[in-house]
Amino acid sequence: MNYSADKNKSDDFSLVLGGPLFQLFIRAGLTTDTLGLVKRRLIFFSLLTWLPLLLLAALSGEALGGAIKVPFIYDVDVHVRFLLALPLLLVAELVVHQRIRLTVRQFIERGIVAARSLPEFEALIGSAMRLRNSVAIEVLLIVLVLTATHYLWSSRMALESDTWYAAIVDGHRQYSLAGYWYAFVSIPIYQFLAYRWVFRIFIWARFLWQVSRLDLHLVPTHPDRAAGLGFLGGSAAAFMPLLLSQGVLLAGMIANHIFYEGKTLMDFKPEIVAAVVFFLLLVLGPLCVFAPRLAQARRQGLLEYGALANRYVREFDDKWLRGGVPLDEPLVGSGDIQSLNDMAGSFEVVQTMRPFPFSKTAVLQTAIAVLAPLLPLTLTLISLEDLIKRLVGILL
Repeated sequence: MNYSADKNKSDDFSLVLGGPLFQLFIRAGLTTDTLGLVKRRLIFFSLLTWLPLLLLAALSGEALGGAIKVPFIYDVDVHVRFLLALPLLLVAELVVHQRIRLTVRQFIERGIVAARSLPEFEALIGSAMRLRNSVAIEVLLIVLVLTATHYLWSSRMALESDTWYAAIVDGHRQYSLAGYWYAFVSIPIYQFLAYRWVFRIFIWARFLWQVSRLDLHLVPTHPDRAAGLGFLGGSAAAFMPLLLSQGVLLAGMIANHIFYEGKTLMDFKPEIVAAVVFFLLLVLGPLCVFAPRLAQARRQGLLEYGALANRYVREFDDKWLRGGVPLDEPLVGSGDIQSLNDMAGSFEVVQTMRPFPFSKTAVLQTAIAVLAPLLPLTLTLISLEDLIKRLVGILL
């Protein structure tokens, strides 16, 4: 099996280029087989999910105010969800497609997958792509969106006030004309796209778990301190648009509750912490499947390099301290001391190997991507005037 064939096979890996919806987009002229026409998709989904709400709310007099507590134009969640969060979900497709494919290619280009395991590696790629293309899974997601998650949204996440999309009558929510489109078209579309991302990450996690069970060539002295798997940590950056999307959505939902239900940002501290933990597990969790292999590589490396270091220091000791060095060999300029230092450095690299193929920086970046959209809400805890005064006081 030659290298070019392997490379072409790894290029077939994509979490995005497949599935019934993707094929429908191609036929409708909303995308290409290389995920082109991104702007067209952004415009299409904005027209489908947000614009009808504006028009229907305006026709019924619920766009700017009236007797309702939350008119359409002041509903932060609806604008954030369909004009920011949903477009970011679509942008994430292109970013993930481009970067994850390069990540998968590294297993071959770096020689991490042993030559005898290449057929198995290719079979795993084929299995992941067949799962990605599953019609049954996408149908199941549609059913889930229209049943359980619709009930969850209407009972737990929607505002308990009279809004442009529903009025509370005798404890029950009665939808307006715009509300029916919102609850049964716009919200399900967003939820389906979001849940499809969860399914894609499941495919990614399953693929990595299967790869972790192959015969891998891991080098415990690799300078990335992850036995050569450090490149996997960079894959988390591919999901940044997805994380930003969910952070923006969380900020929009919290903003509505703050502005219209009298709550404060600190009331949502448990939800914010839970969201950060959930998305850390979602993005970085799949990489943790290599932890047993890294632990094994570290143990083996400590034994092997420990034995090698022991042999070297004994020979160094015998030569330079026990009279074994020739009389005419100068100490100054000898490479033995430098080699001893290199040996110590290699052993230290093995000792300090990370238990996971990502660094603390990746964890911090992931958390920041989720929390950054919430920063404007901190202004609800302190007035802008007070904030400016404090900043001026710090600077001066």
